Amino acid sequence: MAQVPAGDANGNGNGGAAAEVIPTLSSLEPVYGEGAQLDEARLRFARLGDRFQAVYGGRPALFARSPGRVNLIGEHIDYEGYSVLPMAIRQDMIVAIRKADGSSQVRVANVDDKYPVCVYPADPDKEIDIKNHKWGHYFMCGYKGVYEYCRSKGIDLGQPVALDVVVDGTVPQGSGLSSSAAFVCSATIAIMGVLEKNFPKKEVAQFTCLSERHIGTQSGGMDQAISIMAKPGFAELIDFNPIHATDVQLPPGGTFVIAHCLAESKKAETAATNYNNRVVECRLAAIVLAIKLGMDTKKAISTVTTLSDVEGLCVSFAGNEGSSDPGFAVKKLLHEEPYTAEEIEKITGESLASVFQSSQTSLDVLKAAKHYKLFQRATHVYSEARRVYAFRDTVSSKLSEEDMLKKLGDLMNESHYSCSVLYECSCPELEELVKVCRDNGALGARLTGAGWGGCAVALVKERIVPQFILNLKEKYYKSRIDRGIINQNDLGLYVFASKPSSGAAIFKL
Repeated sequence: MAQVPAGDANGNGNGGAAAEVIPTLSSLEPVYGEGAQLDEARLRFARLGDRFQAVYGGRPALFARSPGRVNLIGEHIDYEGYSVLPMAIRQDMIVAIRKADGSSQVRVANVDDKYPVCVYPADPDKEIDIKNHKWGHYFMCGYKGVYEYCRSKGIDLGQPVALDVVVDGTVPQGSGLSSSAAFVCSATIAIMGVLEKNFPKKEVAQFTCLSERHIGTQSGGMDQAISIMAKPGFAELIDFNPIHATDVQLPPGGTFVIAHCLAESKKAETAATNYNNRVVECRLAAIVLAIKLGMDTKKAISTVTTLSDVEGLCVSFAGNEGSSDPGFAVKKLLHEEPYTAEEIEKITGESLASVFQSSQTSLDVLKAAKHYKLFQRATHVYSEARRVYAFRDTVSSKLSEEDMLKKLGDLMNESHYSCSVLYECSCPELEELVKVCRDNGALGARLTGAGWGGCAVALVKERIVPQFILNLKEKYYKSRIDRGIINQNDLGLYVFASKPSSGAAIFKL
């Protein structure tokens, strides 16, 4: 494996096993393997280099790539502090980059002409204009993130650097496969590369999560963690606070098939009514539970931010009734009817605008929300957190392969029901696609990613995968091809089987 030694947190020496850093490679094979996948990667990198030459009149200093991911189980719980179980996929974002000497701009171009060149001042302190959404904003999240992280560590990067950039991505947009995090992560490590800095993977995963918030989504950290920390051949159990990845070996007789429902999930643009709305509802559920379980009101408002913060109180309450399930407290203490803002304010003794005064994205949620479904959101989070560990325990159990695959499929089906009915992050197209998957031999199928469009993931016995994909093409995609929604030749982008891929890397080719 052709690998250039990586540096420590200041870019100078050995990182050591305890602080594993982003690998810097001199060939594509360690990431892309061999055969058709390697040939395809070589063509992409060559095309990206040629595009860079055409736009900027020179070659890039280096390339950086970060993969998309599919979350196998554990949806909408990372931002509540709970573990998740994703795997990286082969689809990725690649960034070609060099310093733009003599310029004061960051220029971001794309190999695909439908994305116009975005130009920004080389100023990491300038806020991103999230009301005026542009695709290049994701690169600037990475730019701001590197400078913020270095400042927090006392690392002087000198005058902010101007950059020439070209991007190439194969992670479908709005697919729920984390194209945005793959973009922010690849941008971040490309910038680290040209600045000749390298940092521990765990820290990069954490600060890329924070930097994506510059575009207005209150990300929980799963997407960045798996994109940075993935290993080929393994899914990862990702824990938070502190961030930690544990390899999970999946049973060999099963394959995960990823299928796009063709409704695009616009996570950043719909944040106030969808993604960020659920973050706010979960925090309100946690605060109300804390108060009902005896915590001082002011303390609850100032210290409780996630449902994991009150899990201990909920488990103690449940223990008095012979249960260890925090969901028991939710059933007893929260009502199923949606709460009004006034009802919650009576419990907290404070206006919601005051509770969320430090978060503009949360205040945007309050403006758009008519009511808050605290019971449903909390029930989903606590039950989904348990399913993640049940999934992990199942793959490491002594069950026969047949029984193991069936149990994993059942957990995926339960997860989808919870996402659809309790968390309400599905859509009609995803519901139809999940049903088609199950009707055609999937042991389990569920939406994956934020939802409201994007992809489903199905667990399928390895031997029936080709027939399963043919059935999906016939039963789900054919009518959409006939209506001109997608092109027949692009179908491979929307439905594919995937094995766990490797994580982020820098290439000096």
